[in-house]
Amino acid sequence: MSEEVDLFVIGAGSGGVRAARIASGYGAKVMIAEEFRVGGTCVIRGCVPKKLLVYAAHFSEDFEDAENYGWEVARPTFDWARLIANKDKEIDRLNLAYKSTLSKAGVELIEARAELVDRNTISVAGRQVTAEIILIATGSWPEMPKLPGIEHAISSNECFHLAKLPERVVVVGGGYIALEFAGIFNGLGSKTTVLYRGEQVLRGFDHDVRNFLADELRKKGISVRCRTDVARIDKAAGALAVTLGDGTAIDCDQVLYATGRRPLSRNMGLEKVGVGLDDVGAIKVDGWSKTSVPNIYAVGDCTNRLNLTPVAIREGHAFADSVFGNKPWMVDHADCPSAVFTQPPVGSVGLSEERARERYGEVEIYRESFRPMKHTMSGRSERTLMKLVIDRKSQAVVGAHMVGLDAPEIIQTLAIAVKLKATKQQIDQTIAIHPTAAEEFVTMRTPVAAE
Repeated sequence: MSEEVDLFVIGAGSGGVRAARIASGYGAKVMIAEEFRVGGTCVIRGCVPKKLLVYAAHFSEDFEDAENYGWEVARPTFDWARLIANKDKEIDRLNLAYKSTLSKAGVELIEARAELVDRNTISVAGRQVTAEIILIATGSWPEMPKLPGIEHAISSNECFHLAKLPERVVVVGGGYIALEFAGIFNGLGSKTTVLYRGEQVLRGFDHDVRNFLADELRKKGISVRCRTDVARIDKAAGALAVTLGDGTAIDCDQVLYATGRRPLSRNMGLEKVGVGLDDVGAIKVDGWSKTSVPNIYAVGDCTNRLNLTPVAIREGHAFADSVFGNKPWMVDHADCPSAVFTQPPVGSVGLSEERARERYGEVEIYRESFRPMKHTMSGRSERTLMKLVIDRKSQAVVGAHMVGLDAPEIIQTLAIAVKLKATKQQIDQTIAIHPTAAEEFVTMRTPVAAE
């Protein structure tokens, strides 16, 4: 006999959990299924554990910097196993916290894989559940290329569970995941090489950001090699050899492939019930997150719209409000701020200079590069880049970009100004907080010459 619910959610990541909790708060009877752990990519194998490792990697420079601030620091030692064990404890805590949140909200959690039988029926853990509404929130998964020897490489998933810190690491990819892990390994002491087939890392970001960050990564000792293809990976004598397209090889102890992720939509019965997928497997949805089947919705990375955790949460909330709360609204994906937790980090919101020129034609560019105050005494050569992109006609700030200490924290606040279409004159009227790096955003007065 089939059980009946108002909403069945497949996938208990950030978007699915938010949707389930809010829908239950409106009185809906809700079940949610998760085949691995509650929390999804961000909490279990993404943003949260990665940020913890980024914090750890910063200490190597912090110990060095402390000496010029009067501290006598004994030669530090690093224990990878202790870091990973402590990271695991925190992820376990968050997993339990998410479960508790669902339980308190009255949502029934089923820890098993769910598949669609028909447009209203789900098979899960030997049970048949009939749902009026189904929400797919299964996220995405690292995609490994078809390459000789790819079985010797790992994805970002496995980085969090390595038995030991590798002495030499090759990271293949030029996106934010690749560069963040490159910074982690380098900061913790691994000799790190980044290989990217494109002309410059961080494709899609502002060109000044891309070039500036690549230079800063190289200054920190990371070998960043663009326009470089990998031909094969071989294992020999307890190490790995990465053979490049030109026939040369790099010896290393670990190869991380971070060249893309694919929506998790296969083998769920979606095609069988008529849910439309695009050529990469992303679930096609409209602005209301509705699929081609009227009672089936999808949010988060499995839709491949804007693959960021806060976006998935917003989409899940909008879905629940619209379908169960009689408060319809759609998520606005424009001007969404983002961060890259490299070392130094990147913060960005709005349009790159290139995109702004395509959309508005004439733009004004304000740009500053400087040595942050901290490093005037630490002696480190690391610099900060700040950039504002202005629509010349309206004077609206249409893009803001930063590379440097605290960039994500600063851009989060500046994103409000971009979202509200603040003008350069309004930014200029804002009193600076001194001495801070953030004050540069409100004190830049002279646009750079056209390039």
